[in-house]
Amino acid sequence: MSPGTTLLNAAGGLGLFLLGMALMTEGLRNLAGHRLRQALLRFTRSPWSGACSGALTTAIVQSSSATTVMTVGFVSAGLLSFQAAVGIILGANVGSTGLGWLVALLGIKLNLQRLMLPLVLVGACLRLLGRARQAQAGLALAGFALLFIGIGGLQEAMAGHGLLLDPARFDAEQLTGRFQLLLLGLLTTVITQSSGAGVATALAAIGAGAIAVPQACALVIGMDLGTTVTALIAAMGAGLGARRTAAAHVAFNLFTALLAFTLLPLYLLGLRQGWPAFLARDPEFALTAFHTGFNVAGVLLILPFASGFAGLIRRLVPPSRDRPTEELTDTPPKDPMLAVDQASTVLGQSFVALLTGLRQALTQPQTTSAALVRETGLGETDLERLELFVDQVELPGLPHPVSARLLHLLHGLDHLQRLHERCTEEEQRRQAVATAPALQRERDLLLHGLDALIPLLGQGSWQAAGPVADACARRLHRRVDPFRQEVMERIAAGSLDVEEGTALLEAMRWLRRVSQHLQRICHHLVEVMGPGPPAPLDGARAT
Repeated sequence: MSPGTTLLNAAGGLGLFLLGMALMTEGLRNLAGHRLRQALLRFTRSPWSGACSGALTTAIVQSSSATTVMTVGFVSAGLLSFQAAVGIILGANVGSTGLGWLVALLGIKLNLQRLMLPLVLVGACLRLLGRARQAQAGLALAGFALLFIGIGGLQEAMAGHGLLLDPARFDAEQLTGRFQLLLLGLLTTVITQSSGAGVATALAAIGAGAIAVPQACALVIGMDLGTTVTALIAAMGAGLGARRTAAAHVAFNLFTALLAFTLLPLYLLGLRQGWPAFLARDPEFALTAFHTGFNVAGVLLILPFASGFAGLIRRLVPPSRDRPTEELTDTPPKDPMLAVDQASTVLGQSFVALLTGLRQALTQPQTTSAALVRETGLGETDLERLELFVDQVELPGLPHPVSARLLHLLHGLDHLQRLHERCTEEEQRRQAVATAPALQRERDLLLHGLDALIPLLGQGSWQAAGPVADACARRLHRRVDPFRQEVMERIAAGSLDVEEGTALLEAMRWLRRVSQHLQRICHHLVEVMGPGPPAPLDGARAT
């Protein structure tokens, strides 16, 4: 077989493997995704439990990226602390090594690819003819079968041909050779966008006798390290939670790569002196044991210091500025309930930030609209980003509880945008409220309401905040007619000119409308959040 034909066959086998892995992951995620999300959230109480649940979830769906996406959504929605999420991220790295064991056992050791052909037909029939769950099971089954057919193609293509992976070309016994193999493994992951595909290629090469265990181990270190490039690319332009998750992934993989590269000679020496028969008889399991081993070792070394590790990541990836909408990703999670949780948390944070800024503006009249935007971290584009995020959650077909929450979320966002406009675009009226002696009583009513609301909202006591906002709105509404009468009498008596009186009446209308927005936002937050939010808020930011 010519080198060109070998290369084409290897590319075809790799393509079948990647397609199979994508189909299997999609099927498993759709089949068990909701339950897995619930289980992941339920059993993650600490970094240690997060590592276990992250490893198990990744092993089930065969996709560390799927687990990571769920985790980012939980953190952004305030359902999970970043420290607990670190455990899931570390565990996902361990869970991703399960694919190597599956390939080594069924694809290389037992060589079951011929038996997989009928499974493709069974899976296709289920996908085309079955109902929802049967169709997803068929997709996963067909992907599972294609995965091993691809492994068989890779193994046949590499039999007798190492392609670029010739042991004579890269000597893993030397430091330089190991480093070259590491770089080649990194490049493989960057090209295929899948460390699992790279590990499968290395296992196929071992099974075909194209490379030895030392070369394969060095390659696998690079393949794990290559996922950091993918993570960094994916984090560009993403929300704060996604960027911190990517940073944690990069830091962990750099640490484990250094650990594995340092311990590789000792591992090989131990195999040769302690288990030479195992090394000769089961080289594919020697590779998968090394792959799993250095990931588990990395997790065990970092987890006791999870709090410090999370703190380091927070310092490395600080908020670009104190703005609540930075937690949002460009597109909402596929799970509409998680998307609503995430958006409602940001809505609550934005509301607290705006109220805090409004209170400061009323007590410091010199505050300009630009300063108010800067202090709150809420510009027009920030609220537009939240609106765009919510608009991407499709209302038709949603279960009633989720659709009802989404409608309240939309109403609350509309009132928040109008409140933001009144605070930033009606600067003259706002400053009149802050400075006019005639409006001191009404101004004090609003400030009293804000002083009561901000701590309650900061603690997430939505149910308790509602009556406070209602009372504030009612008191100001009752003052509208008496205040108008007082102003008109002063104009008639000549103690107040028409222009000044008109400005006072407009300022009073501004106060009444602001209080109405407070009332309606609190009402909709109670409906979308329940009595309390997913996680407590601290001022304008989630802890």
